[in-house]
Amino acid sequence: MESQETHHRRLEAFVGRCTGATDVSVTPLTGDASFRRYWRVRAGDERYVLMDAPPEHEDVRPFLHVGGLLAEAGIHVPAVHCADPSAGLVLLEDLGETLYLDALDEENADTLYGLALDTLARIAAVPAWTLEPYDRARLLDEMTLFPTWFLDRHLGVTLDKTQQAALERAFESLVGVALAQPQVFVHRDYHSRNLLVTERDTPGVVDFQDAVRGPVTYDAVSLLKDSYIAWPRGRQLQWLEGYRERLLDKGLLRGTPPMEFVRWFDLMGVQRQLKVCGIFARLWHRDGKPGYLKDIPQTLRYLMGAAGRYPETRELHDLLCGLDLESRIEDTEREP
Repeated sequence: MESQETHHRRLEAFVGRCTGATDVSVTPLTGDASFRRYWRVRAGDERYVLMDAPPEHEDVRPFLHVGGLLAEAGIHVPAVHCADPSAGLVLLEDLGETLYLDALDEENADTLYGLALDTLARIAAVPAWTLEPYDRARLLDEMTLFPTWFLDRHLGVTLDKTQQAALERAFESLVGVALAQPQVFVHRDYHSRNLLVTERDTPGVVDFQDAVRGPVTYDAVSLLKDSYIAWPRGRQLQWLEGYRERLLDKGLLRGTPPMEFVRWFDLMGVQRQLKVCGIFARLWHRDGKPGYLKDIPQTLRYLMGAAGRYPETRELHDLLCGLDLESRIEDTEREP
């Protein structure tokens, strides 16, 4: 196994080959929820970001493919300066350090979300025929993370046959709503930690490698029902209506009334939030990353709020209410 020192030298050598610089330094950045690591790079007088993705765990080719599609459409994604897919290394433009999450406040929220929704409508219009479909199997697989990792592994809850059947009925309803929507280019993780305030063309957009062809409201859920920052329901809906109008202008919706679009948005949110609760629990129990556990309560509040509004998910809402999840979460937080 490669030592840390050897790996570090290999990264510096790659940057040197790419840039021609002899004075190279790499400094680790905060990791993400995958095996990828990122490094801030100084090469002479230039600054870059280096993606470091172990080939045995990560394939950088989807990143390069999706990034190319977005760049061609004028989306501000990091320019690729050099790539070695076999080594899992990609030298990227440095978009800076100002995440939306750190910059957002009451005064600038309308402006920053307006820019993010402008960009999102442009992303939705990017031809998506080369992307994998967000199909029934994938939507269901994601939702099963909730009972497997969140309920069972994290909270110690095992559903009986009646409860499991209720959960499966809700899953089928949510899949139906997702597939009934116009299918567009979906970033799949379009939220405040993957958008940056940049010197030009805000937002800078990152972490797009898992893009798929899927439901038109999915990315709006990621942005407006963000697990890391919450806004009042009224403000969410105001921004959502602005997004609907942008999509209408681009011909991506055909006469979809506002309340139907809100319904799509809310129920798509239930699907995503089931998945996210499961992923956050899995990151702790499988990968030893506890940092996302604190974001589960907000994600669960979104889930419960939306599930209680619609007949398709009322049974799910009642089931989860009966499990007293909030108290169970508090119990896990008190455990040593």
